Amino acid sequence: MTAHESTSFEVLTMGRVGVDVYPEQIGVGLDEVTSFGKFLGGSATNVAVAAARLGRRAAVITRTGDDPFGRFVHRALGGFGVDDRFVTPVAGLPTPVTFCEIFPPDHFPLYFYRLPTAPDLQIRTDELDLDAVRAADVFWVTVTGLSQEPSREATLAALEARGGRGVTVLDLDYRPMFWESASEASAQVARALPYVTVAVGNREECEVAVGETDPESAAKALRDAGVDLAVVKQGPAGVLGTDAHGQVTVPAVPVEVVNGLGAGDAFGGALCHGLLEGWDLRRTLTFANAAGAYVAGQLACADAMPDVAQVTAMLGGDA
Repeated sequence: MTAHESTSFEVLTMGRVGVDVYPEQIGVGLDEVTSFGKFLGGSATNVAVAAARLGRRAAVITRTGDDPFGRFVHRALGGFGVDDRFVTPVAGLPTPVTFCEIFPPDHFPLYFYRLPTAPDLQIRTDELDLDAVRAADVFWVTVTGLSQEPSREATLAALEARGGRGVTVLDLDYRPMFWESASEASAQVARALPYVTVAVGNREECEVAVGETDPESAAKALRDAGVDLAVVKQGPAGVLGTDAHGQVTVPAVPVEVVNGLGAGDAFGGALCHGLLEGWDLRRTLTFANAAGAYVAGQLACADAMPDVAQVTAMLGGDA
């Protein structure tokens, strides 16, 4: 069965898409870079790609420009096995591009070209296939989708339509450049949390979401807000997860970092995979950590997403 013959998806994401333009020279500023590579990008899109690479039926709800980069997005999604039926163009807006500088191990400045707005922030409620949203085993949205209208209304409508079905994930993915203030983001996260079963973010994103940076306190605050599973990423300190069965912390997987930008999205796709497999929390987070580490050791994001064998190899052959 091909992706387009399927009417339901194991993983359906909604949110940002674009073209990542990454320098082929590492450790220098964009003003000194002489050549670039072009890659599919955008957090929600990358998560769908990551899930597809792990063998999941995946699709993304997003918007592009009606331009060559928009055609590239469709071609790239097809190549990764991600269903693109919910990816449509917005007249008058270009497909966003994102440049980065690469200074390993932990400095990767991003430059987003998404003004005056981005097509993926023009997703409208009346355009959504809410039956597909309801039917997905895992539905994944990001905080960026709450940053502007009409995407904000559409994201909340999709979350409400889920009605407690399956796994509903909010990626706390807070990007300050997309918001007027952190307090505005906090208010919109508070509107979304009652509809989600899983919340995922790093310590800084948790502070915006629930006012806590301590991992245990942040996880408790997210659980108190109604989520079943709270996942707090701590970088080199590993990742903490809390659900109804208790709390686990799993260590980071050592890797020589090349570009850390796609690691969180690889983690997200692998988290979806573990939840769909019905693994316990420790095994799920260990697998997700390894997927993130794998991508951190590569230049690209979507192009670098690992398959199950590659993640297993990162864990020494034991997934």
